[in-house]
Amino acid sequence: MISRFKGIIFDIDGTLTYTNQLIFDSFNHITEKYLGKRFSDEEIISFFGPTEDVILKKICKENYDDARKDYYKYYKENHSIARAYNGIRELIIDLKKANILLSIFTGKGRTSSLITLDELGLTEFFDLIVTGDDVSNHKPSPEGIIKFLEKFNLAPTEVLMIGDAPPDIIAAKDSGVEIASVVWDSYAEAEVRKLNSKNIFYTVEELRKYIFKI
Repeated sequence: MISRFKGIIFDIDGTLTYTNQLIFDSFNHITEKYLGKRFSDEEIISFFGPTEDVILKKICKENYDDARKDYYKYYKENHSIARAYNGIRELIIDLKKANILLSIFTGKGRTSSLITLDELGLTEFFDLIVTGDDVSNHKPSPEGIIKFLEKFNLAPTEVLMIGDAPPDIIAAKDSGVEIASVVWDSYAEAEVRKLNSKNIFYTVEELRKYIFKI
């Protein structure tokens, strides 16, 4: 199989793997223990942008160190509720067989990113992993995309960004790479549609056909 792309960048949550519920549960595990209350999914989504560490430091304050340990312990021990979307692993394997460079660009911190990629057996496939801990400016800044372009000397026209949220679209457009918006588990589908009305995909198979022009 041949693709016009030389490099492809994936987001993690809502793109490679169903982890949103795990994230919601992990945060509520912490907020119940340290704040005595639970947050709605929408309230937790409103925290998104900074890494988990930044969020935990803000909401748990002097209990941050203990809360951080408890968060990642819960996240790892309950990771079985998360799973890669049907066809994702096979797609990634085929991309590697086609000698396409693969990167992660996620707002998650490095600790949770590696837990998820390791638990799903996907870490080895990626040539670069850029997390929220590895950039000065979080999405929608294109900093993580630019790191990938520069490391492998790729032109923006040779690269595809795949993500499920508005910041992925903005980052892709600002860096000049193409964007594929996947909405098989997007928490912001309506806004995604407004920002990117052309390249929207509902299944991994649709995305595969687009990448390889099947």
